[in-house]
Amino acid sequence: MTNFGFNTTTDEVLRGIDLTGTLALVTGASSGLGVETARALVAHGAEVIGAVRNLAKADAATASVREAAESGGGRLELVEVDLANLVSVRTCADLLIATGRSLDLVIANAGVMATPYGLTKDGFETQFGTNVLGHFVLANRLAPLMRAGGRLVMLSSAAHGIADVDLEDPNFERADYERWTAYGRSKTGDALIAVEFDRRHRDRGIRAAAVHPGGIRTELQRHYSREEDEALVASINRTNAAAGLPPFQWKTVEQGAATTLWAAAVADADMIGGQYCEDCHVAPVSDGEGIAGGVRPYAVDPKRAQALWEKAEELVGERF
Repeated sequence: MTNFGFNTTTDEVLRGIDLTGTLALVTGASSGLGVETARALVAHGAEVIGAVRNLAKADAATASVREAAESGGGRLELVEVDLANLVSVRTCADLLIATGRSLDLVIANAGVMATPYGLTKDGFETQFGTNVLGHFVLANRLAPLMRAGGRLVMLSSAAHGIADVDLEDPNFERADYERWTAYGRSKTGDALIAVEFDRRHRDRGIRAAAVHPGGIRTELQRHYSREEDEALVASINRTNAAAGLPPFQWKTVEQGAATTLWAAAVADADMIGGQYCEDCHVAPVSDGEGIAGGVRPYAVDPKRAQALWEKAEELVGERF
């Protein structure tokens, strides 16, 4: 199957592909998309390092991954990392560096969504600090381990259309906190990190892309009510109707993780490098507003990406 799209699943994307000898790091491998991403990789022979906040939870949640590894020839191991704590991020990276193993894939899958206002261990707004800065430090610390031909995949979201990053007030110290705005900013941030990472590492044969997995019911929705969920879908449908687009549809977890794996292991590197992908293809740039298809120009703007990178270095106190 090569005509991939909205309904494509992980197994369809990886059909016929042998990933024996591939070493992948997947953050958030203790639920939802992370578990499915790890399962599909090991089922095709890859070794997966699942980077998780709670090792006990992850051990129980990844039974299906271990079963797939046994039949597919892959392997799963778990390491601890709390992306909301940069000491934990750096410790995890140091442990992985000490093993001396080379990475082929880094999949920045973990994240939080629409959380109440809070701060990470390092004093950053929770969603920006976890989704963007935690992955920023981890990916850059691990970049020297990545082999030529390797790829970084950052999980973004159509919610990037809610808001661009705010480089002047990333922690809502001046603006009133609004959790969906904060989430949108963080997902724009993830897309921009992929743009700049790709620019910096493409000469080494390493590429980066951002992906929108689609709407999937996972633990990500735990911070808001079903009523809010329904209101959000209604809002998306109003936007879609005005643009002449079909109504919103949920994806299964298997469909949601497919774009991640397509960008990581199937698509041509030059095609996806520095791009934002959805439904197993590179998304068109769209000037629309809100949560809709395509990618907003500001989320793939190279100058904006470089500015965020420099701001992130300033915030975390580390240059890459």
